[in-house]
Amino acid sequence: MTLRHIVSWTLKSDDAAQRRADAEGVRSRLLALEGVVGSIQSIVVIIDEVDERTTNSVAVVADFADAAGLEEYVVHPVHQEAAAWIRTVVNVESRLAVDGAL
Repeated sequence: MTLRHIVSWTLKSDDAAQRRADAEGVRSRLLALEGVVGSIQSIVVIIDEVDERTTNSVAVVADFADAAGLEEYVVHPVHQEAAAWIRTVVNVESRLAVDGAL
């Protein structure tokens, strides 16, 4: 079984250039976890390119072997550091998440 973890957010800034920079910051911090958190089988970060003001702006899609692998990711100190930074640039209440078996 593969467990897919999907999370999306909107960004706080009203400035388009700042939103783009923040989205790239989210992307770089999350992609840096690959190879650091051993349980990540794959990870991609998607930045909305069409109309991010009416949808969530950025999303992460990560695959794990099982729920234990996801938990390893969630509690990993490097993920916690990335998540703390992400919370400074996203609307936390906009967070949507789903974890499902493939």
